[in-house]
Amino acid sequence: MTTPLPFDERDSAHIPGHWLLARLGKRILRPGGKAMTERMLDAAALRGAEVVELAPGLGKTAALILGHDPASYRGVEADPAAAALTTAAIGGRGEITAGDAAATGLAGDSADAVIGEAMLTMQTDKHKAEIIAEAFRVLRPGGRYAIHELALRPDDLPEEIKTEIRKAMSRSIKVNARPLTASEWAATLTAAGFVVDTIDFAPMALLRPRRVIADEGLLGTARIVCNILRDRPARERVLAMRATFETHRDALIAISIIARKPNA
Repeated sequence: MTTPLPFDERDSAHIPGHWLLARLGKRILRPGGKAMTERMLDAAALRGAEVVELAPGLGKTAALILGHDPASYRGVEADPAAAALTTAAIGGRGEITAGDAAATGLAGDSADAVIGEAMLTMQTDKHKAEIIAEAFRVLRPGGRYAIHELALRPDDLPEEIKTEIRKAMSRSIKVNARPLTASEWAATLTAAGFVVDTIDFAPMALLRPRRVIADEGLLGTARIVCNILRDRPARERVLAMRATFETHRDALIAISIIARKPNA
């Protein structure tokens, strides 16, 4: 019996937005796109490192990580279907472990780098803190924690506007969304004991045509467009998500941060 994939659910009106896009053929599901992921991985200094990726999903970042010649790669994934996708993507060049990002089951001080993309944004503040604390525990002193998430700007954005944006995004993508400002992301990391080394920004352009072409290529983009045209409920969802992103485009930005576990 074939394991259903995370985006095999047929109800386009209710499936989480990232899995809807994946079902339509989109493979790069990061707010800052492939280019930001590549910059983040460069900054994380992965060559010769023992790397853990939390919630690798489709396995696209896993393949990029392996291109940096790490000493080892391990993905920790709670969804069996997503784990199967990452297993296929890495082709025997690493290992996938079943587990939650907040309770990986890995030994403490066992990794040189932990990578997490587009997953903390979808967690409550409490669960964000639990995942970050687990990354800190797993890392060796001097180890790097690299995240790529969605942020709000400016840092002094009024709380009522933050709440409005979070509610609008949650309604649109059908998943709890709680992006933070850059200062809030940094404070959440430092509260867990990390030292923030670098912060990078990119436009939040997940559904803009130029970004889609850059991430998916011309053929991939054409495939996505064809799939959208064939599926009216999916098309309505994609247009609604894009409208939400565009409505709040001045307040939304992609962020990546490299944080370090101190040596002492």
